[in-house]
Amino acid sequence: MPTPRAYSVKAYSAASAQSPLAPTTIARREPGATDVKIDILYCGVCHSDLHFARNEWNFTQYPAVPGHEIVGRVVAVGAGVKKFKVGDLVGVGCLVDSCRTCPDCRDGFEQFCTGMVMTYGSTDPILGGGTLGGYAQGIVVTEDFVLRLPENLNPAAVAPLLCAGITTYSPLRHWKVGPGQKVGVVGLGGLGHMGVKFARAFGAHVVLFTTSPGKTADALRLGAHEVVVSKDEAQMAAHAGSFDFVLDCVSAQHDLNAYLNLLKRDGNLTLVGAPEKPLAVAAFPLIFRRRSFSGSLIGGLPETQEMLDFCGRHGITSDIEMIRMDQINDAYERMLKSDVKYRFVIDMASLR
Repeated sequence: MPTPRAYSVKAYSAASAQSPLAPTTIARREPGATDVKIDILYCGVCHSDLHFARNEWNFTQYPAVPGHEIVGRVVAVGAGVKKFKVGDLVGVGCLVDSCRTCPDCRDGFEQFCTGMVMTYGSTDPILGGGTLGGYAQGIVVTEDFVLRLPENLNPAAVAPLLCAGITTYSPLRHWKVGPGQKVGVVGLGGLGHMGVKFARAFGAHVVLFTTSPGKTADALRLGAHEVVVSKDEAQMAAHAGSFDFVLDCVSAQHDLNAYLNLLKRDGNLTLVGAPEKPLAVAAFPLIFRRRSFSGSLIGGLPETQEMLDFCGRHGITSDIEMIRMDQINDAYERMLKSDVKYRFVIDMASLR
């Protein structure tokens, strides 16, 4: 079998779980017939990037190049590409391929395909080794996993939509959140601030739950109608049994049952945060009101494109703080302290 043709780009990678991210050079495949070659302009910084770089999920292959909130310009296309042309503003999210044939893929739920290829952290089917993410000058992706971006939005602030955006949009859409409903969002971080924006845009009455009273003004600015300090038992009790839907965006240990008790009969609590340890769920809050508890993982390609188009029509982007590539290690430490409003985005011109 012939050796795949490749070219080199500058990137930042971790050499081990204990190593800081540092400059390196990585290989990208030369574009095939259905590939799109992209110069990366911006890449969002997701908490998953930190988990991956430090091997906290125990599947990292090194060298590790994180980054799955990628915005760039098309600089070349394969002869068979039909959807994109040179100069298009495009995005790449958490997936770069899947089996294409399983029921999940056929239904547009590539995120549930057991053969999905993640933007980083999977095995590269062409070059071998681990897939390498967006902390780099460029990337080559098959056209079916490239997304068209709205030209009317700030492209840097669009980058986090490709993970934080779709992660919150998908469950809100699945559970048919809309006008006349009361919706809670738990936590005001990178995920939660997008959950507030989307729930408001869908026409729901939005209540933000936070442990930090100091976040009240920001939550209202982002679109919440009300803010509840979850440590205040009286505030929580005042909302008992009144919510149609609660989106839980918290990755730290917390009491799920306190939020299950807020749901109406047949209400749903969906978890999109990823706490390190299992969370206890009591039976009675569920069975006495026929409530349900579920989880959700990003979205498939059709739904992600739908989300981006929705954001273009409604002027929705992430609130971001721009950083240079050489600030990434400091950004990781700040992210651990929740010291960002609300998503770091790397300006890839700083890598060039």
